[in-house]
Amino acid sequence: MEASRDIQSLLDIMAALRHPEKGCPWDIVQTFETIRPYTIEEAYEVADAIERHDMDDLCDELGDLLLQVVFHARMAEEAGEFSFGDVVEAITRKMIRRHPHVFARSYADTAEAVKLQWEEIKQAEKADRRQRRLRRGLPQEEEQAGHLGSIQRSFPALVEALKLQERAAKVGFDWSEPEPILDKVEEEIAELRQALKSGDQGKVADELGDLIFALVNIGRHVGTDPEMALRGTNTKFRRRFGHIEKELEAGGETLDAASLERMEELWQAAKAIERQLR
Repeated sequence: MEASRDIQSLLDIMAALRHPEKGCPWDIVQTFETIRPYTIEEAYEVADAIERHDMDDLCDELGDLLLQVVFHARMAEEAGEFSFGDVVEAITRKMIRRHPHVFARSYADTAEAVKLQWEEIKQAEKADRRQRRLRRGLPQEEEQAGHLGSIQRSFPALVEALKLQERAAKVGFDWSEPEPILDKVEEEIAELRQALKSGDQGKVADELGDLIFALVNIGRHVGTDPEMALRGTNTKFRRRFGHIEKELEAGGETLDAASLERMEELWQAAKAIERQLR
């Protein structure tokens, strides 16, 4: 078997890997549950390649993410549920249905009109989905009640916090500017200090969560995605810590033996270098 630009080749490879007798021992025993973490990981690696503007890596990572779709579809086909073709048909049908202003000459000439139309179509899709599940004798999905009910709990916590705040803001439950949120951050920091003094880990976790939630709110008000902001800080931390490690190694020192004061000195040096390069 050789590499190919044809999607069928990838489907054939996955079928071979999952063959109960001739396939790969690792691939054969995988389930939706065991593959799920890899699917999430590959999505984050796509995001990382985009952030680094690395098109070679992005091409590779998109392939890895596509493999996850093929893997799940193959397991579903083996279980008699659906196939990769069904996945493709479902998404093409959905995109055509959700863009009547493109494919059915519906009138929506602004981004806001498109968004409103999109939401109306999604509600119609949910009703159709309920009917399909009813016809198949499947249990109805539990509806999350209330204005925030449609925000998925499966989102990463920062994303969920942002979406909850955005949804609440639509009905006016929001600050009008960032300054009062900074006051809220100060309040949450004080409460976290008190929780730390109490030694109650439950309270510490609760107050830490409140503080992070408030920080997400600041990001939303100043137009900065908190997830991307934190990723930027993570990258900066990697870079500066790498400088510490290299300088210690160059001086015949090790991380384990270096004092906190020595590492802080090198950290500040790394920051100074960054300022000079700006």
